[in-house]
Amino acid sequence: MTPATDSSLFPQVPDSPDAVLDGLDPEQREVATALNGPVCVLAGAGTGKTRAITHRIAYGVRAGILQPASVLAVTFTARAAGEMRGRLRQLGAGGVQARTFHSAALRQLQFFWPKAVGGEVPRLLERKIQLVAEAAARCRIRLDRNELRDVTGEIEWSKVTQTVPADYPAAVVKAGRDAPRDPAEIGQIYGTYEQLKRDRGTIDFEDVLLLTVGVLQDRHDIAEQVRSQYQHFVVDEYQDVSPLQQRLLDLWLGDRDSLCVVGDASQTIYSFTGATPDHLLNFRTRHPNATVVKLVRDYRSTPQVVHLANALLSQAKGRAAEHRLELVSQREAGPEPAYVEYADEPAEAEGTARRIRDLIASGVPAGEIAVLFRINAQSEVYEQALADVGVPYQLRGAERFFERPEVREAGIKLRGAARFGSNDALLDDAVDLPSEVRAVLSDMGWTGEPPAGSGAVRDRWESLAALVRLAEDFARARPSATLADLVAELDERANVQHAPTVEGVTLASLHAAKGLEWDAVFLVGLTEGMMPITYAKSDEQIEEERRLLYVGVTRARLHLGLSWSLARSPGGRASRRPSRFLSGLRPGSGASAGRRVPGAAVGGVERGAEAAGARRRKPRGPARCRVCNKTLTDAGEMKLMRCEDCPSDLDEALYERLRDWRADQAGRLSQPAYCVFTDKTLMAIAEAVPGTEAELAGISGVGRRKLDRFGTDVLALCAGEELAGASEDDSEDGAENSSEK
Repeated sequence: MTPATDSSLFPQVPDSPDAVLDGLDPEQREVATALNGPVCVLAGAGTGKTRAITHRIAYGVRAGILQPASVLAVTFTARAAGEMRGRLRQLGAGGVQARTFHSAALRQLQFFWPKAVGGEVPRLLERKIQLVAEAAARCRIRLDRNELRDVTGEIEWSKVTQTVPADYPAAVVKAGRDAPRDPAEIGQIYGTYEQLKRDRGTIDFEDVLLLTVGVLQDRHDIAEQVRSQYQHFVVDEYQDVSPLQQRLLDLWLGDRDSLCVVGDASQTIYSFTGATPDHLLNFRTRHPNATVVKLVRDYRSTPQVVHLANALLSQAKGRAAEHRLELVSQREAGPEPAYVEYADEPAEAEGTARRIRDLIASGVPAGEIAVLFRINAQSEVYEQALADVGVPYQLRGAERFFERPEVREAGIKLRGAARFGSNDALLDDAVDLPSEVRAVLSDMGWTGEPPAGSGAVRDRWESLAALVRLAEDFARARPSATLADLVAELDERANVQHAPTVEGVTLASLHAAKGLEWDAVFLVGLTEGMMPITYAKSDEQIEEERRLLYVGVTRARLHLGLSWSLARSPGGRASRRPSRFLSGLRPGSGASAGRRVPGAAVGGVERGAEAAGARRRKPRGPARCRVCNKTLTDAGEMKLMRCEDCPSDLDEALYERLRDWRADQAGRLSQPAYCVFTDKTLMAIAEAVPGTEAELAGISGVGRRKLDRFGTDVLALCAGEELAGASEDDSEDGAENSSEK
């Protein structure tokens, strides 16, 4: 893959439903056109899962099969939801709700609370750690800062696994979980924390899900109202669903099966938060008729990177490993992954910084390079090393781009310049859109050269530089664009959290890197005790550490470095060993894992019980013109099953007989003519000239009751017969209502 071009930064909206499908591979196209649930998409890293599901939603909307307001797409981060909204907007499918589980639940809770409970929703507690500290103090239990964070995490885990305070000690034992304190003490703190919230009329983020579940369980009228609003669900990163989130999803669905889930069990790395791949792995059991699509074509990484990723999983054990996908790279060959051993941590950081500096000098942008480590505490030595060689960097996990103070201030200034720029001396010398933006931002202290060093001043400059680059890209894509057009684009991006890239090497934990990708990735600190982490004891915990490394490997597009150091400090004892996960993979560590992964799933489509001959209702697929095969979106065209301007084989004499018959029926029933059959339905009948009841039933607008009531007459007219007389059944029920037109 190549860096984004101007056309990909600001793509044109596809001009038809079929154009939405352009560029999808066969498996992605299967996902996009499988518009009836249940559908399970098993998507390996880099296989274009977000592309597949957004095109699925957009195709359904553009083809008239899905109503935008009836679709709810849920994922796990605001960034992912924002990216999904942005892509849907670019595909002409605005109006679809794409939210996190918490965001979707909070909106429903706020709307239905007055009806279900009365009054206003309790105040949402933004940060629970302070209240947990108070709860611990009330229990006369002293916690240091690290213990406080860990106990807070235990409370969050308890709530998403629907464990009440009294059951916490037993639940910890059952889950094989290492509690940071005596489980009885944590249970006591947890109970006190819950009581404090009740006393103060507050709720936390987990309560949002719990309370929404409670409302939907207890109030069937509210549950039905939600189900009437949302009739089609898409769940991304389904391997990370917690039991509580699954319960909420079940309540949203009711007894329907219009559900599409997307996930990869080999990327399950958040079990410590209550996430479990069981819902993904058991999907076929719960939904025997499910269509399962496997995406294995890797468009992100070179064959060398993909080979290492597959080999890493070939050593995995457990249930998730049994369902692993073997990726197949679609890219040209690249350099082999580099394995480097260093004497100590500072030497490893300095060596990594030098390699990054050389990559940048060779033309790799700093923003396309990442250093990934197991824990955040490892970042400091890399921050220092990069600063020493003059390489800019950014720490993953800062404020969202459009929420940064300098970006907000820049937006205000650009908006003012767009309104009153003709009277602004700052813009006198500006000759195009980028120079206008640079002139406005210079008033905020922005310069063409970055400030020396790092810290808040450098962070502010990088944010403003990102806005300048966005203006340059926007102007190249739309040469006639004005400053007002750019401001509108920034507002739109802010609404969907579509942030431009801040230029700088990314430093991040492996967990924080999930869902991201770079041209070059350096996986550092790969020693026993760090990867796997020292507190990973059980087989399940060890396997999750392996999956975490797999996630790190698959973040790389082209360059991949893996390194470790034998000692912590210069002159220290060289007692460390490389990670066990690299055994058999790195040179000199035993047999190379060059074989195909045994038992790994390949790409393709499985159609569930339908393939085995089981009876199921026929999916409602996209309507296509019977003349040119184009997807139909207009209701009238869908009734005719052809485009309005495609050749018609209408039997005009039959059409006139049908119209006369319809007028007679409408008069007898005292109903408007269209309540018998609409003009379009009569035209469709006169074009198809059905000879059997089944053929007549296949015409849009001929429902079961209309078939029973009028079918004999219509088939007789189609056969050229004269009707013996009017129907005797004039008073019973009347004609079908207009919803069956």
